[in-house]
Amino acid sequence: MRWRYRETVLTLCTVAFFVTMVGRLAISPIIPDIAADLGISNSLIGGALTAMWVAYALVQFPSGVLADRFGERAVILVSVGGTGATTFLIASSPGFGVFVLGTVLLGAAAGLHYSVATALITRTYDDIGKAIGLHNGGGPLAGLVTPVAVAWVAVSYGWRVAVGLVAVLAVPVVALFWWRIRPTEPRRPNGRMRERFDLGPMTTLLSRPTILFTSVVAALADFVWQGLASFLPTFFVQYHGYSQTLAGSLFAGYFVAQGVLQVGVGAAADRFGRDVAAGACMVASIAGIGVLVVGPGLPWMVAGIGLLGLGMGWAAAVFPRFMDSLSADEQSSGFGLIRTAYMVVAASGSVVVGVLADSFGWGVAFGFLMALLAVAGGLLAGNRALGLGY
Repeated sequence: MRWRYRETVLTLCTVAFFVTMVGRLAISPIIPDIAADLGISNSLIGGALTAMWVAYALVQFPSGVLADRFGERAVILVSVGGTGATTFLIASSPGFGVFVLGTVLLGAAAGLHYSVATALITRTYDDIGKAIGLHNGGGPLAGLVTPVAVAWVAVSYGWRVAVGLVAVLAVPVVALFWWRIRPTEPRRPNGRMRERFDLGPMTTLLSRPTILFTSVVAALADFVWQGLASFLPTFFVQYHGYSQTLAGSLFAGYFVAQGVLQVGVGAAADRFGRDVAAGACMVASIAGIGVLVVGPGLPWMVAGIGLLGLGMGWAAAVFPRFMDSLSADEQSSGFGLIRTAYMVVAASGSVVVGVLADSFGWGVAFGFLMALLAVAGGLLAGNRALGLGY
């Protein structure tokens, strides 16, 4: 089959997403090293990571507005370059204050990418469930590489070098994206940006029944994703007593499973419906977390990782649900606004899991995540069973 330009767009958007995700995930596998070096607790690091995810969430809507004004290509280039620069700041931080500043700026830089790239892919492809699933694969690919690589480099050279390598990775990706992706025509090059932040239209869009319902489901599922992305390696070390290297390998396996299986989730969403695929993801996630908590040995951990990887591919079913409710003109800034709204709520997943783990143990912390997934699954099942049309 002849390679087409749209495959170039999808491939390089996925590579760019890979870099922004590597930057955000580079901290999680080495939390014990950072805590020891800076003299801080899980709760404080969880707070810093929550600040990162809040910043990530807050720029989702402005990223769409900027894309409408300047084009998607320019925004994605700034995102990848900014990710590299901010990880260098984190790596060179002399204390916790600069570390927090770096994580916040990292969240803001990385957050410019996803909504803009998803909108670009949506207007390039017809079967958006599969295409978005492939694009989302950049995150799990980062999850495959990052935990093992970061843990190995941290053991050999220290956590600062491990985090700083993200800056090195970003440079060729920026160059490649600039070289191979054509400048994209802005949708609203002459519009006044201040008008885009008018509360009236924003509230109207967010209050549409279908979008509001989907936002609640996304907030619950993403809360769980945030908590797991921040603390799953630490859970393996502190709850099961595994080495940092083995914990990083299991964390990588989780992202491999998510990356491979969410393409199937997207295809299932296109064929069988968004709610069926998303609901199946909630059930798989609950089963996976349960196995990780009560499983008696490593084979059970592998099984739990597989189930959890499948379940955390929910975005490939839920994001097309959003796009189905948005017009073509709304898909950049509108999707960004939606992501800002639900991700600001979900960003607290990191600090909540950290506090629960410090205060009550990992069993309680992960049990709370299972309860949230049960609520999300119940909403999807009720909507379909009762024909509510949300």
